[in-house]
Amino acid sequence: MKTIVFDVDDTLYDQILPFKKAVQSYFSRKFSENELNEFYISSRKFSDQLFHQSASGEVAIEDLHVYRITEAAKAFDIELERKEALLFQEKYLQEQHNIRLFDEMKQLMEYLNQHNIQLAVLTNGEQAHQTMKIKQLQLNRWIPKEHVFISGALGIAKPSKQVFSYLEQQLNLEKKHTIYIGDSFEHDIIGAKQAGWKAIWMNHRQRQAPSCNISPDFEVSHPSKLVTLFQNNRL
Repeated sequence: MKTIVFDVDDTLYDQILPFKKAVQSYFSRKFSENELNEFYISSRKFSDQLFHQSASGEVAIEDLHVYRITEAAKAFDIELERKEALLFQEKYLQEQHNIRLFDEMKQLMEYLNQHNIQLAVLTNGEQAHQTMKIKQLQLNRWIPKEHVFISGALGIAKPSKQVFSYLEQQLNLEKKHTIYIGDSFEHDIIGAKQAGWKAIWMNHRQRQAPSCNISPDFEVSHPSKLVTLFQNNRL
């Protein structure tokens, strides 16, 4: 492989940790570990429902934040008013300022960098917010600024084939020598495969793949297995 492109959220770091900390800090009731996992997965589902409308400007990002937590909270018989939902979002944002790369991802970045692999990031989300995460993860140690692509800045988002084509032009990529690594089957795997790239599904949440005629080239259940995959030259 000549180029590896990474997703950010829940691929390079554990996205559930800041969410769990925010929930435990903000809500008075106690949640079991399973409930916290369910709460997180539900919030992601509701976030995805409005993501493309938010990206196009039809729905304000603040409204998306309110919607995802208020709807997810209903499963636990918690009714949140808008003000309360926004206060939770503030707490969640505070916790996101403390995110850290998976240790194995640091190892992988070092390995790929040493082997002169071109590295890049393609992430969906609002520009300032995703830029904050990228800075907090210190990705500039391996990935130059001009190799960071954020949907909010581009005006196009995964899984659109257009955004993958844009990267091909900007980085002079060869499809057959490019791999995309991400946790979302819909946005990352389907998007990359439809663009003609190879794709690795970082499925550490053990999600079920949707019924479709698209499948990843590899599926890994833990970041350590991703490191092993590259070190064993299976790509």
